[in-house]
Amino acid sequence: MKLLKIKQFWANCRAWIYKHRKAVWIVCGITIIFASGIITYFVISKPATPVAIVKKVEKPKPKPVIKYYSPLTGNLLADKASMTKPVTGIMIENSPDARPQSGLKDSGVVFEAIAEGGITRFLVLYQQEKPQLIGPVRSLRLYDVDWLAAFNAGIGHVGGSAAALAEIRNGSYRDLDQFFNSGSYWRATDRYAPHNVYTSFDRLEALNNAKGYTSSTFTGFSRTDGKTSSNTDATSIDITISSSLYNSSYVYNTKDNNYSRSQGGEAHMDRESGQITPSVVIAMRVDESTVLEDGYRESITTVGTGAAVIFQNGNATNATWHKASKLDQITFTDATGKDIPLDRGQTWIVAVPNSNGDVTWK
Repeated sequence: MKLLKIKQFWANCRAWIYKHRKAVWIVCGITIIFASGIITYFVISKPATPVAIVKKVEKPKPKPVIKYYSPLTGNLLADKASMTKPVTGIMIENSPDARPQSGLKDSGVVFEAIAEGGITRFLVLYQQEKPQLIGPVRSLRLYDVDWLAAFNAGIGHVGGSAAALAEIRNGSYRDLDQFFNSGSYWRATDRYAPHNVYTSFDRLEALNNAKGYTSSTFTGFSRTDGKTSSNTDATSIDITISSSLYNSSYVYNTKDNNYSRSQGGEAHMDRESGQITPSVVIAMRVDESTVLEDGYRESITTVGTGAAVIFQNGNATNATWHKASKLDQITFTDATGKDIPLDRGQTWIVAVPNSNGDVTWK
């Protein structure tokens, strides 16, 4: 009975759908369109999955390495503070009785000139170098004062010529004379006077500090990195300054790019540090004469211009030296007037008399 009722129900439904088929199709079409719209809305309007944007992070640029160089030698320093350390000059004797000297090799700049009777003497300048034995210390000359003035340097010496003492004691310089600072010097027992006065940087630094000489401000020589040359023209140098005891020679060392110094026909030795080997040798031609002060003294022209030869990297360069005034630094220029930078390291400057000195090389 139930089955008949169900069949009858479905038959009635079909008859009704058939009878109202247009309406049914319209409703179905509307429904499909409406459903499609809903589906399309959700599909199209659904937020897209966000794409991660990876921003490239640039690495910070490395800070430039700041390098500090000694204004005296041009050598690389550990820090900026070392650039302004006080410069100290010391007069070191060169008579045969003073050899071998102490403290010559470990220095920055050396001026060599005749003191008297053809005997040469050294004005030796130190800044970063601190040898603990220096000497023999001897007396000062006026031209040495002129050369050291440009370095804002103190000067250790044992007295001096009348003109030199009058200048160094006028209040414009840092005078470290042994006459007034005897505790900073001593007399060695293995040599006889006057060739036995010595000092050390422990004592000199204490003296500098006591006098307030804690820094030096000055313009040094132009400097550059030394480069061994494959085409050398000056590997052997001879400088005539007075006599065979004081004439010097230099042999170029390719490996170390420096010059082994000899004098009097023998290797010039520092008693503690071995043979002296400057990086730069300069033969500076000067006018020289004898004057009467507190005795007969050498007079050397220090202000003005003159010829020079610069030896570095195994080569010779003809140059002109210039010193505008007592306080101005010496400069060296080429034939076009351009400044010639000197190699970093110890610089040895020889004042060669125009009258009877000579410089040769091969």
